Amino acid sequence: MHTYEHSVLLDPEKCIGCTTCVRHCPTEAIRVHGGRAHINVDRCIDCGECIRVCPQKAKKAVTGKLEAMDGFKWRIALPAPALYGQFENLDDVDFVLHGLTRLGFDQVYEVAKAAELVSAYTRLYLGTDGIKKPLISSACPVVVRLISLRFPSLADNVIKMLPPMEIAAKFAREKAIAEHPELSAEDIGVCFISPCPAKASYVKNGFGDYISRVDAVVPISDVYFKLINEMSPTEEPPELSEAGMLGVGWATSGGESAALFNDSYLAADGIENVIRVLDQIESGSFPQLEFVELNACTGGCVGGVLTVQNPFIARARLQGLRRFLPVSQNFIPGDTHYIPSDFFFEEVPEYRPMAKLCDNFAASMRMMADIQALKAKLPGLDCGACGAPTCRAFAEDVVKGVAGERFCVLTEYESIKKNNSEAEDGKDDGKRT
Repeated sequence: MHTYEHSVLLDPEKCIGCTTCVRHCPTEAIRVHGGRAHINVDRCIDCGECIRVCPQKAKKAVTGKLEAMDGFKWRIALPAPALYGQFENLDDVDFVLHGLTRLGFDQVYEVAKAAELVSAYTRLYLGTDGIKKPLISSACPVVVRLISLRFPSLADNVIKMLPPMEIAAKFAREKAIAEHPELSAEDIGVCFISPCPAKASYVKNGFGDYISRVDAVVPISDVYFKLINEMSPTEEPPELSEAGMLGVGWATSGGESAALFNDSYLAADGIENVIRVLDQIESGSFPQLEFVELNACTGGCVGGVLTVQNPFIARARLQGLRRFLPVSQNFIPGDTHYIPSDFFFEEVPEYRPMAKLCDNFAASMRMMADIQALKAKLPGLDCGACGAPTCRAFAEDVVKGVAGERFCVLTEYESIKKNNSEAEDGKDDGKRT
C-alpha cells in the first residue's frame, strides 16, 4: 500500500504546545500531548492552515530548492499565475518570465497557458452526456484529498482532468525535446513555482496511479527575492508570454469558473467554506449548478502560505495586470469534439476514512457507544485545554487509548473540588461528634 508523503511537518524544537493549530485544523488532525503538537498523518490534507496560524512558526512546508535543478542539463520553470500578483506595478508578464531565464532556467512555460487549455477542454467536457453534476474541479489537490478522505460519495463528481501544472509540464517537456533532440528525458528537469505546500504533496503522491511529470516544487517565497533582483525595469524584456487574462485569472477564486463562459457555477474559497459546500452537495441540499470551483486557500491560489503578498493585494494587482492582456491565446479549434486522453487521470486517490475507529465493525460500534457516553460527561466547551480540538475528539482519543480522562482539566478540577468538599464535610462531622 502506498504511504502518503506529506509536505506539512512539525518542527518539534519550536513547538510550545499552545493549541493554536489544534483549534484551526479543518480535519482535526492535530493534538497536543506532552507539551508538543502531533500531526495525525491519516487526517492531514496539507492545507497549510497550521503553518498560517502557528505563532511559533513550528509548522513548516517541506518543498524543493532551486539548487535541485542544478543536476539537469535543461531546466524548465513553470510559474504559477499567482506569482505575478506578488510584484508591485507589474504591467507586463514578460518581466517575470525573462527574470526566470536570468535566474538560470533554460525554458519557461506558463502554467497560465496550460490553464487556458484546461478551461477550453472543460467547456467541452461539460457538454458530455452522462457525467455527474455538479462537476467539481480537480485543480486544488487539498480539495481532492479532502474528498477522498471525507466525502467519498462525491468522487464521481470530480472531473478527472489533470491540473494545469501537469499539462504545462507535459507540453514543456515535449517542446524541449522537439527543439533539442540531443536531450534525453533524464536531462530535462521541470520546476513548478508554487503558492502552496499541497502542490508538493501532489508531486510526491500523484493522483491515484498517476505519476507527476514535475521534478521539483519550489515556493514562490523562495523565488521572489531572487527574481526581483533579475527584473530590470529599464530593460525591455523579450516577448515570451503566451497566455491571456483567462489563464492568469486562475490565480484567484472564481477565475477558473469564469473561463468556462458558463453562468451555472459556484466558486468558494477558504477551507471551512469548501467543507460547507461539500457537505451541502453530499446532503443533496445544493442548487442545480453545472460546475463547482473550490480553493482551500482564502482568495484562491494567491492566498497560499508559500506566497509573500497579502492575497487581497495580490488579487488587486492581478486585476490591474489583466487589463494589459488579451482574453486568451489558447483556444482549441471549434470543430474539436474530443479531449486528448493525456489530459485525464484515471482515478481519484483511494478512499481512506478519517474517522475509522477499528477494522472490526462490532468493536467499532462498542467504541462509538463509549465515545458518546464519555462525551455526555464532558463539559462541552471545546476549550482545547486537553490538547484535542473538541470534547467529541477528546472522547474519541480516550476510547482509542491515546489520551486519559484526567487530561480534561475542567472535569479534573470538578473532581478535586468535590473531593475537597467531601473531606471538609468529614472534618466538620468529626468535630460535631
